[in-house]
Amino acid sequence: MTLQLDYSDIQQAAARIAPMVRRTTVLVSLKLNDLLNAQVWLKCEHLQHTNAFKYRGACNALLQLNEVERARGVVTVSSGNHGAALAAAGQELNIPVRVGIAENASPLKRANMARYGAELITIAPGMAAREAFIDEQQPSGRIVIPPYDHPHIIAGQGTATHELLQEQPRLDCVIAPLGGGGLLSGTALAAKALGVKKVYGVEPELAADGQASFRTGKRQPAMPPLSICDGLLTNLGEHTFPIIQHYVDDIMVVSDADVATAQRLVFDVTEQLIEPSSATVIAAIKRYPKLFKDQRIGVIISGGNCLPLDQ
Repeated sequence: MTLQLDYSDIQQAAARIAPMVRRTTVLVSLKLNDLLNAQVWLKCEHLQHTNAFKYRGACNALLQLNEVERARGVVTVSSGNHGAALAAAGQELNIPVRVGIAENASPLKRANMARYGAELITIAPGMAAREAFIDEQQPSGRIVIPPYDHPHIIAGQGTATHELLQEQPRLDCVIAPLGGGGLLSGTALAAKALGVKKVYGVEPELAADGQASFRTGKRQPAMPPLSICDGLLTNLGEHTFPIIQHYVDDIMVVSDADVATAQRLVFDVTEQLIEPSSATVIAAIKRYPKLFKDQRIGVIISGGNCLPLDQ
């Protein structure tokens, strides 16, 4: 597939969504840096509206609908963060939002979607059920806004790195979590355009289809949804995969135990509650110390929709 996006799309998205999104904090913790043996800048998207980076892509997609499309409403599938983001942005723009959500989805994330007025339809877990649900929605005339595999979504998600590098332009690498690839592909487009040498994606060992796709050059199916990183349990998309192949330097994996330890570390050191999917990036720095020692690292903390940690 020919690459359909470049950094100018992210710049345009940043201007488009600026009135709706928060310019989130870039957090530095000297204690965390000491523990990780690196200098780390945390782009705190868990402090974004709906507590996740997904609000950026949702706003960028909805703002480009015409009046007829807005009146029809939109539909998507989501494990939680994309659905909540789309619902919240839809509420702001008076666009009805329908979401297919797996029966085993986080109750907290389900509640977040309902809070913003989404019409929720429960479906079975897994990619097959997601695809079947979208097919069933075609007669409704609603516009499909996928969680990650859409140029407007990718460009919107890339605005987080665009902001990060405006604040701290001198980074050796940027790391982002990898699920369907919307965040990582947007991150890579922005980072490489602004001169960052290395971009890495991180995913759980129990959902390592992205690494397998990257290594083999062919998109692999999603693995069974077993990891605690509930936001990363999907396969790469037709739009995201070519961008990742072209711009990302490597995809690494971490265990769920690594993730839980990293999540606790961030909370203990910074008092920031981040969800397991977000903690993958910190887990990677800890798991691959030779690669990251003394590096200047930007990390995208993708979300914070999780229950409080046990004290």
